[in-house]
Amino acid sequence: MTNGDVTQVLEAISRGERLASEQLLPLVYDQLRKLASQKMSQEAVGHTLQPTALVHEAYLRLVADVSDSNWENRGHFYAAAAEAMRRILIEAARRKSSLKQGGDRQRIELPEEIADVNFADSDAIIALDGSLEKLQQKDPESFKLVMLRYFGGLTVDESAAAMGISPRTAKRNWSFARAWLQREINRQSE
Repeated sequence: MTNGDVTQVLEAISRGERLASEQLLPLVYDQLRKLASQKMSQEAVGHTLQPTALVHEAYLRLVADVSDSNWENRGHFYAAAAEAMRRILIEAARRKSSLKQGGDRQRIELPEEIADVNFADSDAIIALDGSLEKLQQKDPESFKLVMLRYFGGLTVDESAAAMGISPRTAKRNWSFARAWLQREINRQSE
């Protein structure tokens, strides 16, 4: 393979010659494999993606739409390949992070009283904490009521007195907060 061969094939692809993309892979495969190995050497040990798979996925993205392929030269093509590989690795990292953040969690049902949440269940506690943070942003008064009832162990009437609101308003806010938290936790579990 010469640099001229690759350049000629890239020019043919830019002109829209569909068969040219089939000729390109054998010409650039070794260089792409080196690039992928270099990229993968920077990743954590035990990464599920292998250099060969990274080359293939990046190549498919590069030649997926031949009409959109307008590489100026060989260097431009390899730069596009490096960018495609970087994006693939970022997408893989995001998928992995998503699983760590609870993307694989099961639906959790809140008991009738929020205070009865099982503290031994770490997934339930994490889901509840995330939901409480969102409730604090959405409705600070309902959040404060939940804190008084959930963590303070106060009744609705005691919480209402502590907050300076009527028991009726406290009951309404309590019902809202419980329903909202239930929906939010369910949404996080999906």
